Amino acid sequence: MPAEDVLLDGHDLVLAHHEQAVVEGVSLELRTGTVTALVGPNGSGKSTLLRSLARLHRPREGKVRLGDRAVWGPNALSGKEFARNVTLLTQQRPTPTGVSVRDVVSYGRYPYRSGWRGMDTDGAEAIRRAMELTGVTAMAERGVDELSGGELQRVWLASCLAQQTSVLLLDEPTNHLDLRYQVEILDVVRDLADEGVAVGVVLHDLDHAAIIADHVVLLGEGRIMASGGIGQVLTAEHLSLAYGVTVHVANDPVTGAIHCRPLGRHTPRPA
Repeated sequence: MPAEDVLLDGHDLVLAHHEQAVVEGVSLELRTGTVTALVGPNGSGKSTLLRSLARLHRPREGKVRLGDRAVWGPNALSGKEFARNVTLLTQQRPTPTGVSVRDVVSYGRYPYRSGWRGMDTDGAEAIRRAMELTGVTAMAERGVDELSGGELQRVWLASCLAQQTSVLLLDEPTNHLDLRYQVEILDVVRDLADEGVAVGVVLHDLDHAAIIADHVVLLGEGRIMASGGIGQVLTAEHLSLAYGVTVHVANDPVTGAIHCRPLGRHTPRPA
């Protein structure tokens, strides 16, 4: 793909927590119309990498760029400029009290307002569409402190979608969701990419990555162990090495998609 398709990229990133490097020498490109899935075991640096791309974790070394503009440094984009282009759904989100679902979704429109209650010509339609896509329209007037974990997850995702950015970063977007909404959220993510959004998504469920990703990055101990298409990365050899457990990889007989199954001591082995 041509270089102009790269919307957000990190180059030679070294990321640390309390002086301890957790990501070392990682480079990553998020391209228009492409879902890039970050997978790997706990502690491999996936969420830290995503937060760095979202301008929430400053690199100790390396660069993050949005197009041809620096994200960090003296000539970097302003906060509002960046927020009009990049949004992040994090794993840790607050549960406000006395606030409606519609109000929380409207938080996503803050980059377009001159003040907290400033004019936002496109805001109402963006909020309506975001709630519809995430299935929260019927609960628009409910207080978010009345919601289940899965319902709240969808509300915060709606807030991200209302931001209408060209880059969407998602950290475990299917966490806490039942099967129906897992499928629906994955469909929304794929639809957004097909409309031209660049998506970077952290997923623990490898089968979810196999369903929606165009590009997969497998991380282990803060480094990239494999990067490429689904079939190149989600292999028994790569996954077994990364996760430290035998992983069986096969094509699902119904969908044809790659299916990954870890084999424990009590798991029946394939014939």
